[in-house]
Amino acid sequence: MKKTLLSFGHGFSARALTPMLLADGWRVIGTTRSAEKAAALEAEGVEARVWPGTDLSADIAAARHILISAGPGEEGDPVLAALGAEISAAASHLDWVGYLSTTGVYGDHQGGWVDEATPLTPSTRRGQWRVEAEAAWQAIPGLPLHIFRLAGIYGPGRGPFAKVRAGTARRIIKPGQVFSRIHVEDIAQVLHGSLMRPAPGAIYNLCDDDPAPPEDVIGHAAELLGLPLPPAEDFEIAEMTPMARSFYAESKRVRNDRIKDGLGVTLRYPSYRDGLPALLALEQAKGA
Repeated sequence: MKKTLLSFGHGFSARALTPMLLADGWRVIGTTRSAEKAAALEAEGVEARVWPGTDLSADIAAARHILISAGPGEEGDPVLAALGAEISAAASHLDWVGYLSTTGVYGDHQGGWVDEATPLTPSTRRGQWRVEAEAAWQAIPGLPLHIFRLAGIYGPGRGPFAKVRAGTARRIIKPGQVFSRIHVEDIAQVLHGSLMRPAPGAIYNLCDDDPAPPEDVIGHAAELLGLPLPPAEDFEIAEMTPMARSFYAESKRVRNDRIKDGLGVTLRYPSYRDGLPALLALEQAKGA
């Protein structure tokens, strides 16, 4: 009998996982919000459901593995709000539930290191919503929950090259600022590893080995393209959207030992210095 994954909010990270599961003979059911996106998922081998708007009772009954990528808002977690009772009732027949959270739950550590045992002290509303969503999922009795706290995600179509080429990239300088990041292929292999080796109650940080100032990443992208270094701008006076500025409210280095020791993961892209050249090569191959 085929193993079935029901994936809520089947987006960038879940789509990277899909080929690995299909190759293993899994059935993948993914929700999305529009018929257009559903058609794109179907083309990738996913059984797409437009949700909200579709009754998922049969899918919840069929699945023994559930992945939640949909983010919470002010009203809380949308999957829990709509289907919490059904998922709670199904807990005893589930083998694995994965919740994609964010390293934003740790808040600001002024460039210091955090790990999965670090107290959760978010400094943004989005981070607080994630803390509350994590707790709400953890409160369901008997749910085989795994929490994945993701750093900044990059990958095909989500790299800095387009902005550098267009001349719109900027190197925002805020002394002491560092971000952790993770290539989407490494997210996929961590999720796959966890599905193969469930450890209910586990929490994992998903990031690479190289927390770095954001201006270094932009500079490296320009160097790879053979283009001039984008202009440097002081964070204090730079024009930025409130959302962009909020990311700079937190600076921390995130430890990833648990995905290596607990799941045996070897990162394909341990640094942006590995990931960016691979992204560029992929872009160039597609454009050839």
